[in-house]
Amino acid sequence: MFLSTLFLGLVLGGTYALLALGLSLQYGIARIMNLAYGEFMLLACFAVTMMFTSWGLGPLWGLLVVVPLGYALGWIIHTVMMRPLIKRSGGGGRLEVDTILATFGLLFVVQGLMLVTFGSDFTSYSYLDRGIGILGTTIAANRLIAFVVSLVIGFGLYAVLIRTRWGRALRAVALAPGSAYLVGIDVNKLGRQGFALGGALAAAGGALVSMFQTFSATDGVVFTMKALIVVIMGGVGNILGALIAGLLLGLAETFVAAFIDPGLTMAATYTMFLAVLLWRPTGLFGKAGG
Repeated sequence: MFLSTLFLGLVLGGTYALLALGLSLQYGIARIMNLAYGEFMLLACFAVTMMFTSWGLGPLWGLLVVVPLGYALGWIIHTVMMRPLIKRSGGGGRLEVDTILATFGLLFVVQGLMLVTFGSDFTSYSYLDRGIGILGTTIAANRLIAFVVSLVIGFGLYAVLIRTRWGRALRAVALAPGSAYLVGIDVNKLGRQGFALGGALAAAGGALVSMFQTFSATDGVVFTMKALIVVIMGGVGNILGALIAGLLLGLAETFVAAFIDPGLTMAATYTMFLAVLLWRPTGLFGKAGG
């Protein structure tokens, strides 16, 4: 029972971590709190489902389709919708308020389009749902694949941010956007790239979640809230922190559901969130006083 719960918690946590990475980049680098983040994940869920059920294209192949589309959509939204708000804000605190209001409206626009196109019913498909035995316990193959792909994407992104010049420039914008200009970094261009990369990660998360979870057109806010909780727990803009916080949250929810009461999983989630917010507002892995 313990091993089964542990593995299920890690699988769920890996998914949460991937969900949070895109939002962490969008807020940490582009300074945009995207409240429509979950809706763009759902667009990927529906797109991959349609490709699988209509064309027989597996979700891992569908992942390769929706990720560049997610990047392109993020780029377009930043250019058309966010860039004017950034110019108007003049680099002040008004940007966060304006983008929150703008993406809140965008949330309902995208949700409405999905309801008209796909309806309000719950959607799912069957893909590799057979069990695989690991250390005496059984894990569904689709969940295991989603977990492995999530970790590969997450740690691959972390390696890019740490080891490449482009990644170090993105981190510089996240840590000190005002000073990044002084060393010749195009902050606006990298902010746009960070937001677009967040869109690509949202699409990747949606493709993987669709492999094992039932979803509907109104579930976006749930995904957004889970991603936001992980981002704050791990530290805004901290990629490694988001990965670890996602795993911790998945483990906490799974163990509470298995050994206490399934009805208390959301209570446990928000208790952890409030505890971090009150006693470690910079996140578990953020710098104190930053």
